[in-house]
Amino acid sequence: MSPESQAIVDVFGFARQRMMENPNMSAREGRLFIESFGSLASEPTEVTYEEVQCPGSIGPAIWCRPASADPSHIILYLHGGAGTGGSPSSHRKLAGHLAKVASCVALLPDYRLVPEDPFPAGLEDCLATYKWVLDQGFKPSRIAVAGDSAGANLTAALLLKLKEQGLPFPGAAALLSPWLDMENLGESRQFNFEHDALAGLATASTALYCQGTSPKNPFANPLYGDFTGAPPLFVSAGGWDTLLSDALTLAEKAKAVGVDVTLQVAPEMQHDYHFMVGRAPEATETVTEIGRWIAAKLQ
Repeated sequence: MSPESQAIVDVFGFARQRMMENPNMSAREGRLFIESFGSLASEPTEVTYEEVQCPGSIGPAIWCRPASADPSHIILYLHGGAGTGGSPSSHRKLAGHLAKVASCVALLPDYRLVPEDPFPAGLEDCLATYKWVLDQGFKPSRIAVAGDSAGANLTAALLLKLKEQGLPFPGAAALLSPWLDMENLGESRQFNFEHDALAGLATASTALYCQGTSPKNPFANPLYGDFTGAPPLFVSAGGWDTLLSDALTLAEKAKAVGVDVTLQVAPEMQHDYHFMVGRAPEATETVTEIGRWIAAKLQ
């Protein structure tokens, strides 16, 4: 592990300790920690940002526009944050790096969060934004949907929702450190517990995210979904991520029904290590790989 990647272990570890010490921490306080993670990535060069109002975004969504982007190619980027936090602002640099490598513009919607707006509010917002992107004239084959952690959950769930409603799939989808298993059955929750600085937080967040919804509901827990016919998937996870099993299980299930799946596991990396893009070599290498993959898939 590079010294730069060790930095995210320290940042995440501090946040986890504070959250565990304060089980009654308010949603606002927890969101401040998640928002601070956005400072971990470097500022991508030659990328401009613009706020926009669009369906499915309770606050302004953010456009990321790399100078080299093909404006007809777009990444709909769904931010992570355990479903309780994160924002377009906290993830704009990560999305900007990804969009720059992929030569796409990117759009980050500000979807609703739990606990104020229980599941499936966030998913409904992401679906509304996807429909809006189609209405703007983007061809489905030139759209990629991507997200990290809870945003990767929404990415997978959005594909299932598009299938249910008979809407066109995007050309590709990328899931970074996906948080999918609402039953907390994955073995990596145990064997990576001592390695992942965010260990235990996902387990604590599942009940809050579902709030009475069955943890086997495929739109909350996409591991129960049928991905037959889905577009190519890139699934990325850290080898020390307590949610590694989520990524491995999804990749296996999708491959079993004929989906083109690229699985990448970075040794010794944490959950959401991609936040260190532009600073840590491991994160930069992975985001570059995903961006190039998206560029190749969107035609």
